[in-house]
Order: sequence, then C-alpha cells, then structure tokens
Amino acid sequence: TLIGTVDLKYDDVSYATVHQSAFLRCGMMPVQPIKELWWFKIGASEERVYYYDPTSVDAALMKRARRSSRDNTSLEIHPTHLSDEGEYKCRIVVWDNTGNSTEPSVPISKEARMMLKVNVPPEKVEITHLTSGRNLSLRCKSEGAKPPADILWTKTSPDGVETEIPDLSKTREIEPAGELYDTAEQIFYQLEENEMIAKISCVVRHHNTNTTIYKNITFVSPAIQNALKVTMQRFAEPVLYSSIEKQDGQDNKAGLVKISADPGFKVPYNTSVTLKASAPGVYPEPRYLWWVGDQTGIAGRELHIDNLEEDKSYYVLAENPLGRVVLEVPVHITTSDYSQWNDSSRDGDAMVNDTTEGLDTGAIIGIVIGALIAVFFIGFAVWYWTIRDGTHVFSPKKEKPHTIDEETIPFRSTDKPLLRTISTQTLEGRRSRREPSI
Repeated sequence: TLIGTVDLKYDDVSYATVHQSAFLRCGMMPVQPIKELWWFKIGASEERVYYYDPTSVDAALMKRARRSSRDNTSLEIHPTHLSDEGEYKCRIVVWDNTGNSTEPSVPISKEARMMLKVNVPPEKVEITHLTSGRNLSLRCKSEGAKPPADILWTKTSPDGVETEIPDLSKTREIEPAGELYDTAEQIFYQLEENEMIAKISCVVRHHNTNTTIYKNITFVSPAIQNALKVTMQRFAEPVLYSSIEKQDGQDNKAGLVKISADPGFKVPYNTSVTLKASAPGVYPEPRYLWWVGDQTGIAGRELHIDNLEEDKSYYVLAENPLGRVVLEVPVHITTSDYSQWNDSSRDGDAMVNDTTEGLDTGAIIGIVIGALIAVFFIGFAVWYWTIRDGTHVFSPKKEKPHTIDEETIPFRSTDKPLLRTISTQTLEGRRSRREPSI
C-alpha cells in the first residue's frame, strides 16, 4: 500500500495462536528516519498499545507488546491472549523533505489498519460409548476451540493398519461456548462377524493451530489364565475354560476376568453367597451368564445364592464381540465344627471367618475346681447320713425312723454287715443271747 512517498507493508488480517506470539506487520518501503511510532487497538476508543520516539522514549503501554526485531516498526505480542483479538492501527511519523535536501524536513504521518485473529486449539476431547452386542454407538466431543474443530473416525486392525470409517450414520453438532466452540460427532458402527479391531480413534483436527488430537477406544477381549479350549453342551463351538483356583491374580494383563464372593468362597452351612464378575479393561463391555449344572443361565454381573447347603461349582461366561471365556467358580461348605466356622483364613479373593470363641484356661480351671468341690460335698453328705441312720443313706420319712428288730432278723455268717459302722462287740453281744447256755 502506497501512502504519500512511503510504501507501508502490512497484512489486512493476521493470525495468532493463544499463548504463542502474535506478529502484526507494518513496515516501510523505503526505510526512512522515524520521528514517532504509535500502535493502537481499536475498540470503543483507541487504546494505545505501544509508543516509540527515537530520541528518548521506547515505551510498551501493553506489557506484552514490543517492537519487532524484523523491521523496528512492526508489533509483536507475547504471549497472546484471546482478548488480544481485534482491529489494530499503526501510525508512523517520518521526516519527509520530498528529496530536496535544502528544504527543512516536514513530518508526515502514515497509518494502516489490520485485524488480528486469535485461534484456540481444542482444550479437551472426550469420547463416550454404548454397546449392544456388535452394535457400537460412539460419541466424540471437542471442547473449547476457535474456530470449531473437525472430527473424523478411524479404525486400526491388530496388525496396525489404520483406515478411515466412512461418513455413514454420522451426526455432528457445533455449539458456541462464549467466544469458543464445542464440536460433537456421533457415529453408529456395527462390528462384522469375526471382524478384529485393535482400536477405534476419534481424530480431532484443528487446522488453524495445526493441532491433531487422538482419542482412542482400545478393543480388548475377556481373558483368563491357564485356559483350555473345551467343548460344552451349551455352546456350539469350543470355548476357553479355566477355574478360579487356577487364577493367581498376579497377571496385570488387561482383560482378565475376576470373580469375588461375599462373604467368601468357603462359608458355613446354610449361608447365602453373592458372586460378582468383572473384567477391567475389556471393551466392548462383556455380558455375563451364570449357571449351575443343567439349569437355565442367569444373565448379569452378579449371582445371588440363597442358603448354600452343599459344595457346588458355578460357571460364568464372559463374552464380547472379540471373544468369550468360561470360569468355574467352586463354592465350599466349611466343616460343621463351630471352631472351623470361625477360623479366619484367606482363599484367593475369599474370606473364611473362623475366630474361635472357646473358653480360656482360667475358665476351664474354675469349672474343674467347682466340679471337685461339688463331688466332695456330695460324698460328705452321703457319709454323714450313713452314720446317722445306721442303714440307709437317705431317710425319706423322718417322722418315723427306721429300726432293726434284732429278734426277728437272725444273723447269718454268710450275711454281710449292713453297715460297717456297727462295732464287732455289739454284733457278738447280740449273738450270745441267742445261743443256749451250758
């Protein structure tokens, strides 16, 4: 642009990225001595941004503004804020004597206006998903971009080949968020039979800031340790099978199916148990199916067992479009001994409660001593009443004491004395009265 005898070079629109440097060009051709340099931001009023006087002043009225080292008249702003966007004006005052060195120089003011556009890359990218069998509903949202970002979808095979998903069954929404924009796009994708995908990616591209963001959904099939391929009557094709007793829990591999039991895998008789299945890292989310014996399967993450009365093995299927596995889950009844029911022990993820609540040593000794004292008093009572009555241990009718008729009950040598407490002299005395005198 030619203004007077000075050619000012400037751009009608300049672009900058937030937090980076902005460059507003305003150069002279040919270069002439500068008397003054002014930069303004045009709004409701002219806001002075920068002033330069070669003789004395070089002042940045905006702390982030400075003269560019490229030509000494252009303006640089660093770092750029979104609020810096708008119209700017540069004013250059030069000395111009129109080429006549004998005439005094005359100050000439030159002005140029330009726009600064500040671009903002996406601040946040989120991806949400829903699954129903092989049907996927995926939604990707880019937040806080200016101008709005573009979104496309790709899928990557297990061998690393990435291809774009066609623009079929897509819906796009652009919503303003203040001075920025949110972009959301949703797709519906159906996995083909035996289709193997390592991941699906939401690719957010912001061309104005040369920004590309990948948000991935990694496909993971359910897995188990020490698996065997077996044939089961419930399934037409062989499945991978193992038992929880062969899962050591040490493998951090994504997708391992885990089983927990509340209150445990070993419980007392007639206890209710809840089994829970999970598969961290598996995508799409697997479905679960529980069964025991030849009973009809029960779908869901949890299985509740009421009043378990015997050892049983339950089975759970974990399946998503990429694969399926079956785990055997044995649940055991502990011994009927009370102390065994309360013995705290661990069995994998199971807790078996066995906190023996027996009698301590002091209580046992006290019981024994009490029993001995009781026996002593009973024996003493027996001995005492024997001495008192002379014949019986107990006298049920105290009002009529029992007596022995010495005349009607003869003593025989074969008879034993009724009570050891009767003296020999008394027995012999009685015997002498019966014998005839000589």
